[in-house]
Amino acid sequence: MNAPARPILCIGAAHWDIIAHAHEALHPGADVAGHVEQRPGGVALNIASALASRSVRPILLSVVGEDAPGRALIAAAEARGVNCQFITELPHATDSYIAIETAQGELFAATADCALLEAAGAAFLEPLRDGRLSSFGNPFPGMVIVDGNLGAMAIQELAESDLLAEADIRLAPASPSKARRLLPLLAGGRVTVYANVAEAEALAGTPLPHADAAATALRELGARAALVTDGPRPAAYCRGDRTIFALPPPVRARTATGAGDVLVAAHITAETTAATDWDALRRALRVAAWHVAGPRG
Repeated sequence: MNAPARPILCIGAAHWDIIAHAHEALHPGADVAGHVEQRPGGVALNIASALASRSVRPILLSVVGEDAPGRALIAAAEARGVNCQFITELPHATDSYIAIETAQGELFAATADCALLEAAGAAFLEPLRDGRLSSFGNPFPGMVIVDGNLGAMAIQELAESDLLAEADIRLAPASPSKARRLLPLLAGGRVTVYANVAEAEALAGTPLPHADAAATALRELGARAALVTDGPRPAAYCRGDRTIFALPPPVRARTATGAGDVLVAAHITAETTAATDWDALRRALRVAAWHVAGPRG
């Protein structure tokens, strides 16, 4: 696959994921057998890693702690092919994420500790200001993927400055609870939003019955394009006045964590080689389905 000619910058969360896969039925207060694994995570890092697996050398702009987990996370990301030279290290604990998944591969509950990323404010954006990646008056020239884990100060600067004035901006909300943080970036008609229906509902501030309505709502909010998924139901991609649909391949689900991040990366890379928007959407859904099916799917 041919790599995009322009640089790709991923801005947002990078942390360690602790994922528990239950082997039995779950309910509040349950204590069941299962499998627990730790792996590099965070929306921005997940997307960057998935892009790197498709022969793209993405740049990660994030923050980690000056601790052993932070150093190990950078090493793991670099080993995956992610450019980590612009990551900021601060004297705090590296962020983390804990998720519990059901025996059917669905997310039962999760907690994201992004205290370090949020506490960093906009300070970790310095490489965009000082000329290493861009500067005021000399905007970043490539694609920029921003995730919803960023704090308000960082999002405000990205929205109000000219640092991304020439960028192809892609937004990944991260979760329904964080989606509305990204609203300042939606204006201008240069943004593509990747979301599930629940995240789109949070952005639009209204219930949405399916992916078609959700994609249209995101366009009405100012997005140039929107790709909205709805679990095993049809996904929608809306650009301009045209909306297309595709059904995800049926798979036996084994994991939900990170599927949306894999879809973002797959769609971005598919755009460079797919003959049509419909082909790109189908490819992205197929790759995300493989991820959901897990290594034994």
